[in-house]
Amino acid sequence: MSTINAANITDGTDTVATGYVVNGSARVWVNIDGSGTISIEDSFNVSSIVDQGSGIYTTNITSSFTNINYAYVAESTNYHAALNSSSKASSSFRVGVFSQAHSLEDSGQVCATAFGDLA
Repeated sequence: MSTINAANITDGTDTVATGYVVNGSARVWVNIDGSGTISIEDSFNVSSIVDQGSGIYTTNITSSFTNINYAYVAESTNYHAALNSSSKASSSFRVGVFSQAHSLEDSGQVCATAFGDLA
């Protein structure tokens, strides 16, 4: 494996310190269409999603985290998104989407992001 040592990365217009890239960038993100037949609208480091029932989605991670101590957040259009920490694994996490009446509901858009150390 090769190593590159650089203080900054640039695309010719914008420059960012490599510390932000190495330590602060999302390691996983996903935008799910959760209505009808679920699908991934766009993602990074996501191998697949699984419909676990009404309003429950599991995101499977391509390159796993080193452990389950990573941070993650989720949101959903018009609903409340909650993360199920009891189902959290280094290679997947589950999101539940709840209506204002606190019942599980499918949502047209569910987004989740995770930050941590990859294995």
